[in-house]
Amino acid sequence: MDLRSTQSSYISPKQALVRQEIADETDRLTGKTKQISPVPIHLSIYSPKVVNLTLIDLPGLTKVAVEGQSESIVEDIENMVRSYVDKPNCIILAISPANQDIATSDAIKLSKEVDPTGERTFGVLTKLDLMDKGTNALDVLEGRAYWLQNPWVGIVNRSQADINRKVDMISAREKEREYFETSPDCAHLASRMGSEYLAKLLSQHLESVIKARIPSITATINKTIDELESELDIIGKGVAADPGAQLYTILDLCRAFDRVFKEHLDGGRSGGDRIYGVFDHKLPAAFKNLPFDRYLSVQNVKKVVSEADGYQPHLIAPEQGYRRLIEKGITYFRGPAEATVDAGHVVLKDLVRKSIGETEQLRRFPTLQAAIATAANEALERFREDGRSTALRLVDMEAAYVTVEFFRKLPQDPADPSSKVGSTPPVEPSPSPSPDRYGDGHFRNIASNVSQYIRMVGDELLQKIPKAAVHCQVREAKRSLLNHFYVQIGKKEGGEFGHMLDEDPAMMERRQQCLKRLELYKSARDEVDSVAWSSSR
Repeated sequence: MDLRSTQSSYISPKQALVRQEIADETDRLTGKTKQISPVPIHLSIYSPKVVNLTLIDLPGLTKVAVEGQSESIVEDIENMVRSYVDKPNCIILAISPANQDIATSDAIKLSKEVDPTGERTFGVLTKLDLMDKGTNALDVLEGRAYWLQNPWVGIVNRSQADINRKVDMISAREKEREYFETSPDCAHLASRMGSEYLAKLLSQHLESVIKARIPSITATINKTIDELESELDIIGKGVAADPGAQLYTILDLCRAFDRVFKEHLDGGRSGGDRIYGVFDHKLPAAFKNLPFDRYLSVQNVKKVVSEADGYQPHLIAPEQGYRRLIEKGITYFRGPAEATVDAGHVVLKDLVRKSIGETEQLRRFPTLQAAIATAANEALERFREDGRSTALRLVDMEAAYVTVEFFRKLPQDPADPSSKVGSTPPVEPSPSPSPDRYGDGHFRNIASNVSQYIRMVGDELLQKIPKAAVHCQVREAKRSLLNHFYVQIGKKEGGEFGHMLDEDPAMMERRQQCLKRLELYKSARDEVDSVAWSSSR
């Protein structure tokens, strides 16, 4: 805003420096023109003789742009003024000269728009001493010409002659009091006229507004303090210099991460259900897609059985062919078994990443985050290898030993010797071999028997492979994910702990800002409490 108009008033040498700085600052913002700027210039005045008020000196509303001003100056000034007087906590001083018709007052017009009830508008009438003889402003001062909820106040400022004679403000106030006390028109209003009365009136009004809003102000301040303290709890205190305290902090942060990770696995947080999805959907789908139809085709069964018999065909049942078909068929389950373990590993690694990000206390320590992630992923790799070997061992165990009882319980086909595999041969041989002994029907029957057995093994592995993965991976991850990391921490020198607790500079800045804001809000709460206490007495 443009404060250069204040240069016409007489001021002391010290005040002249302040005036010059205001003029210089205005020139820096707007140039040496008659432009305006919405950037405020702050001036603090301390004195035992003034009331505690914040006064915003806004430029007067204009009608037209003068030379050196932009065509939008009228709108610019009104927008700037409105941006201040629109605020519900702002007290409006609608200043109008007494020697002009109050109906044309731009200040009154604007205040009526932003404060229709008039609760925060004070009408101020200036230049009462410059009115024509025979006229007065009683209709305005007494609220008949234009009524305001708060009383009108008339003031008399120094004339240009007083300024030229260097009349000080104390003398000017005495002269103002004398004017109202001796004025034939305003003497009966003298007790509520003048600049001193206006200052007291505004101070009393401000105090009453503050008192009415103290409960809501206190509630807002307390809420903000609680939020800042909660944020500081999450950010945490600064890192201690003592190695023992640093080690305790590292271990405490590791435990916090471990809690979050277990919550993901146990269902307190999302993500652990994806492991069950591997067992319940991906593993059965992988089994279903295995190429057993092609593997147990008549052509392949015939080929395997023939190769197993060697140079001499089997006598009654192709036992070696059965065993070879079963052993090789079961090995097809190795691929899904490995894939199941690998899929569980991927989920666990992702849960480690998510858990690190969701552990609030860890966010300020990127170096420790990286160390925990590395240690956890290395442990998961060890668990995966154990899970793989266990799951594959289950498959290999099934391939290594055939459950003979299964074939003994298969339905017997008298026309096909292969259906009697595993049974005791008859005492007397058949007078002649079956005509279909080496035909397609014979090999189809073998394929059917092997298929039923492999299906039975597959059903068992559908239950056992998930158990192996949970035992070797999930359970171990819950129980000992960071055990090796703890051992490594124990071997470090005390001076290395500080490096692991290097904070993110942004987090350090955030803590400092929170501490500063917390101090300010606590100070504000003390101030408000003191006002509330004094006002209640």
